[in-house]
Amino acid sequence: MAETVRAFVTGYPVRHSRSPMIHGHWLKQAGIAGRYEAVEVSPEDFPAFMKSLADGTSGFVGGNVTIPHKQAAFELAGEADALANGLGAANTLWLEDGRLRATNTDGYGFCANLDEWSPGWDKARKAVILGAGGASRAIIQAVQDRGVRQIHIVNRTVARAMELADRFSAGISAHPLDALNEVTEGAGLFVNTSALGMEGTPVPRIDFSKMAAGAVVTDIVYTPLITPIMRMAQDQGLNVVDGLGMLLHQAVPGFEKWFGIRPHVTRDLRDLVVADLEAEK
Repeated sequence: MAETVRAFVTGYPVRHSRSPMIHGHWLKQAGIAGRYEAVEVSPEDFPAFMKSLADGTSGFVGGNVTIPHKQAAFELAGEADALANGLGAANTLWLEDGRLRATNTDGYGFCANLDEWSPGWDKARKAVILGAGGASRAIIQAVQDRGVRQIHIVNRTVARAMELADRFSAGISAHPLDALNEVTEGAGLFVNTSALGMEGTPVPRIDFSKMAAGAVVTDIVYTPLITPIMRMAQDQGLNVVDGLGMLLHQAVPGFEKWFGIRPHVTRDLRDLVVADLEAEK
């Protein structure tokens, strides 16, 4: 009987994660003797959890890391690749040659989602990133790597936006929330990485009508699929892309590292997760 290969997703909390559903679908589809489990670990217990991964006593070959552990995962991994080093955060861990290694696939997932649903998005000359939290780092890096040279970070606390802008090269600037409409004018890409609109939080009125022709508005949140900011953009005639595809695509590289085959993001998989999201309402 084949040995069961085990991988995980950890966060605090983590019960909301759809990652076990995604990886479970791929495991079943490929006929692999494997398991992918949600493991809730508090920040206080996370160093011990990482140690058990590194020394092999956990029984896991690797896994995904989500909020609030991405920075700690990077710091505690035995070896991080150039991408994780540049971001100072990791979301994917795996054991290789006796070392616990780390990378960050958030940017890959973000770009693959837009490539699928809005090809040509990276022809934008100007992008606006709303929010300056941990997720913004990977998005900014990915957008910059794809050739968008002018990036405006807008955040309620402008000092955080300035701190983030300083991590990157020329062409990235920081702005307060009241400058949002001004910097959005002429942009070809608008990305919400903030919590604005979630759980009833108010959303400022955003004028998307002056964005560049063919512009796209996207949100990295996928619950709900159409967020308040996306709905606002739709009502003004903009193309929108939801955040579910980012979750699906960012999972691909990790599955390949842990289970040995590269899976595909299909409509069947998306429909499976959408149905689960709908059932939760």
